[in-house]
Amino acid sequence: MNKPAAPITQDVLTIPRKLPEGGKVNLVGLTRTQLRDALIAAGTPEKQAKMRVGQIWQWIYHWGVRDFAQMTNLAKDYRALLAENFEVTLPEVVTRQVSMDGTRKYLLRIAGGHEVEAVYIPEENRGTLCISSQVGCTLTCSFCHTGTQKLVRNLTAGEIVGQVMVARDDLDEWPKPGAPRDESRLVSNVVLMGMGEPLYNFENVRDAMQVVMDNEGISLSRRRITLSTSGVVPEIARTAAEIGCLLAVSFHATTDEVRNRLVPINKKYNIETLIASLREYPRLSNSERITFEYVMLKGVNDSDDDARRLVRLIRGIPAKINLIPFNEWPGAPYQRSDWERIEAFADIIYKAGYASPIRTPRGEDIMAACGQLKSATERARKNRAQIAAEAGL
Repeated sequence: MNKPAAPITQDVLTIPRKLPEGGKVNLVGLTRTQLRDALIAAGTPEKQAKMRVGQIWQWIYHWGVRDFAQMTNLAKDYRALLAENFEVTLPEVVTRQVSMDGTRKYLLRIAGGHEVEAVYIPEENRGTLCISSQVGCTLTCSFCHTGTQKLVRNLTAGEIVGQVMVARDDLDEWPKPGAPRDESRLVSNVVLMGMGEPLYNFENVRDAMQVVMDNEGISLSRRRITLSTSGVVPEIARTAAEIGCLLAVSFHATTDEVRNRLVPINKKYNIETLIASLREYPRLSNSERITFEYVMLKGVNDSDDDARRLVRLIRGIPAKINLIPFNEWPGAPYQRSDWERIEAFADIIYKAGYASPIRTPRGEDIMAACGQLKSATERARKNRAQIAAEAGL
């Protein structure tokens, strides 16, 4: 009897959706050019537009102000014009869970009543915010809980930037007028590793990152932002040119046969094609190295032969390999590799000259670990057998 085929990746680039008709325009997520155009359309004289963009930008993204009435370097009548036409709105925090290890998971409600998750991971010398780019996911990676939730829609740039602002709100990280300048950052790094495939929502992700990187606001360096892709090859060079952030690749297998099952997009862009595009990325983006993410699945991709093949595949690419102990979820069709096996795998990679850190699972007690994100209201009610059948096991 033939095994069921692994789920096939949908070839979805854009999910059309209806925004609420009429109403005020949300300024969060607009690029400087888009903000300028919106202000002019609302009656701002063209000669003043550039200055107004700078003032409003600083209020929203440097000071974290949402109320136009508090933007005190703007004339009263201009503040009234802004309030009449615009709003500064963030996703609504539905729940906020704090793990025993300090990890914070936010369930956020966005337009249309959909929900996504973001996770803040505090560490000794940095704080990493993991954000989502889609409701659900285009991809159907068989080891990923998020991937069992079908794609609902792409997030807007405002909804992506909004996740960063929500975390800064929760951590009370906006500067206080008159207070000494604080150079330390609680949200020091952003990773696009939450729900969704960022490169299937390229324009919104690019615009959001332009806002986050702008040095007159949130001001995160492009080297503090990592975009994780499962291997949407046509968009990888474009990411280098138009975003220029660090790149991580959900690799997870060293043969097409295994990767087809774990990461079904491999059927469209196989390992050879993906590796060829990755060889060019550090040069095109002027970034230091690519991170290869590799989830450790017992008896599936964790042999010494896999480790040696991985080293051969990436030879010549400036890289580090993040080994991720599989984070189990209810009904998961895989098991985490034994610790001794993970360490033996890491040792082969390390001896070949690559950094091979083993990622410490964080936030497991609140289902906030890598691959576990999945909004509660749209959680698929599937039993173990259904998930295993879809995974081709």
